[in-house]
Amino acid sequence: MSLDETNVLGQNLGTAEFPVTWETGEQELFWILDDLHCPNPLSPMFFDIGGWWLTCDHMFRRFGTPFASDWVAKNVNGYLYTAALPATPGLHVEAMEYQNRYVPRVPHDPDYAGKIGAYLGNVLPHYAENFLDWWNDRILPEMKTNFDYIDGFDKEGASLTALAVLLEDMIDIHDRHWKIHWMLNFAQFSATMALNGAIDEFKPNADPALKGRLQSSVKDRNWDSVEALWKMKETVKASQTLKNAFGAETAAGVMTALEGSDEGRALIRDQLEPYLQEFGHKALWSHETRFPLWIENPGPAIEAVRGYVISDYDYPKTIKEVEDDLNAAIAECMDGIEGEAREKLQAALDGSLRMNPLTPDHHFYIDQGTNARLRTVLIAIGKKLVEMDVIDDQEDIMFLRYNELRALVGDQGAYDARDIVSDRRDEDEEATSKRPPDWIGTATQEALDFPYAGLWGFPERFYREPPTKAGEITGLAASPGVIEAKARVITDLDQFHTVQEGEVLVCRMTNPAWVVLFTQISGLVTDAGGTTSHSAVVSREFGLPAVVGTSVATKDIKTGDTVRVNGTTGVVEILT
Repeated sequence: MSLDETNVLGQNLGTAEFPVTWETGEQELFWILDDLHCPNPLSPMFFDIGGWWLTCDHMFRRFGTPFASDWVAKNVNGYLYTAALPATPGLHVEAMEYQNRYVPRVPHDPDYAGKIGAYLGNVLPHYAENFLDWWNDRILPEMKTNFDYIDGFDKEGASLTALAVLLEDMIDIHDRHWKIHWMLNFAQFSATMALNGAIDEFKPNADPALKGRLQSSVKDRNWDSVEALWKMKETVKASQTLKNAFGAETAAGVMTALEGSDEGRALIRDQLEPYLQEFGHKALWSHETRFPLWIENPGPAIEAVRGYVISDYDYPKTIKEVEDDLNAAIAECMDGIEGEAREKLQAALDGSLRMNPLTPDHHFYIDQGTNARLRTVLIAIGKKLVEMDVIDDQEDIMFLRYNELRALVGDQGAYDARDIVSDRRDEDEEATSKRPPDWIGTATQEALDFPYAGLWGFPERFYREPPTKAGEITGLAASPGVIEAKARVITDLDQFHTVQEGEVLVCRMTNPAWVVLFTQISGLVTDAGGTTSHSAVVSREFGLPAVVGTSVATKDIKTGDTVRVNGTTGVVEILT
């Protein structure tokens, strides 16, 4: 494909500080930093087998999208960059999946894009109308069956060969679940766009915040997790023995104290362990396989309950406030609309509202739950390789590549795994010192229009002007309101317990594992994300002022700084 230079809005082919090696055809694409899912340097194993992009060609084919035909990933200095390929005949790009070189799919027919769009427009409403039934009746039972298979497999008693085959099963499950993910996303996108279009048509003067408020959910797996933690808090609150146990300085100390009393052992047996089994398949960064899960270490759950005890968190009050605001938004949406217009707006509203729980639920089952199971299988293999004296630590497996691991299964002497791991850990440490740019490659209007419009904070992050005042950070207005408070910068799971009541949480990005902190904080600022990201949606649900997609918050803000977060304008001021 020859690039029409008149359409180029900008180009970044690398710098001395952040050099980029380009393969055939890559420079012509618009690559964005995926700090929404992977804000940290990548582990080699995750890049090979865990990526969401591995199923995108299926998504574009299934829906018949005229705007893209594949999505590819590139590891640049340890960081994940991805690019969508337009459905342009003749486009040739080198890419890699499962450590194999391949050429991403593009159509042969030069008229494909012009003709296929009608198919997309025809089927999208059908997905929006029917997907929730498919999810409940067919898809969710299938995923739960897959989880039962992986969770119930005797990993400790299995041979290395059996675990290697289990990994292939898990890769197939990962592939299937992520195909479901894209079906759900398109169905939900269709329902949301239908509602937004109806609001624009019938209520053109509506409050800009109304559309976001109508995306809230009051019954989903996020809230189920919060409720279960709140119930543990209520049990602790009613017992002086348990309150004393939660006064220990560390989560490990709390567990030791709990194990020393009948009430404590009952709390572990009846509430903590069931919670971890049901909700513990999650990590601080849910897409990567290198981060430990809550089910591996109960520390985050313990600290969450401790925080609830200190703040006396009131779940019933919180959920009622969310429900009341959603009902008020619904009433505001329908107010003053009559006749045929009311019927059309009501139909669009009903279709969108019934899909709202699928935003947190698909994170729970797919982004979070599926990738967590992939980690459990890899860790089981890592333990076997430690027993065989191939590697020193079970976590070292994350620094091997997919085919290197398979070669070691066949012949434990195929590679010097220790040398490979040592070198890659050094590379990983070096990557953490780099500040990756928001995008590289070639930016065009077409690339900004799709798929990035509204995702990852683009196109706003592309056009964003640098701050004009010292101590000012600009981002995206994600949840309205203004709050002035002390900042708490969190980059690691072990820091969750340091969050104090009323602080502003500053982090790279959030996912469902972070929801427990939303009950303590007064505002949120993130490096990554757009107005439809997890951070934005959950902030609106909790009524917290939020600014997302700043790119620099965790670098420029320090714990203890007093900040003013304006979730209406998207500006953060560092006051002291």
